[in-house]
Amino acid sequence: MEKSIEDFILDLKDSDDFVKEEAIGSLELKGEEAVEPLIAALDERNKDVKIGAAQILAAIGDKRAIPALVKTLSDRNKLVRREASTALTTMGDEAIEPVLAELDSPKWRVRGAACWILGALGAEEALPKLEELLEDESSFVQYGAKDAINRIKSE
Repeated sequence: MEKSIEDFILDLKDSDDFVKEEAIGSLELKGEEAVEPLIAALDERNKDVKIGAAQILAAIGDKRAIPALVKTLSDRNKLVRREASTALTTMGDEAIEPVLAELDSPKWRVRGAACWILGALGAEEALPKLEELLEDESSFVQYGAKDAINRIKSE
């Protein structure tokens, strides 16, 4: 009996790394049909499921995932936030506008992540706002803005 997409998503919780890797590979192969269930998996409680979902969404590259990945930048878990950030850098120009809006987030971690993503995307349209963030109350955001500006200007 062939496993369903939902079964593979559940396997992302497994303590056996081999089972997790098999699930990731299988979900990547499912491609577009796995996108909606993977987007839903970003709301799971289990961090391993969310991390795996973000990684697979990045590999698939379907732009429908952008809003959910942006929302995941607010996750409580640092590793989940990092994978969502990395996934957004693979989404290209379509991710710029939604991520740009996050530079105004009340959460410093989200602002910092948005800086990093925009720098990785080479988003020149973000430069004015990034320059404002050089004066942010958070040193994390200040550093992220400076790094993003340098990356964008060096391209």
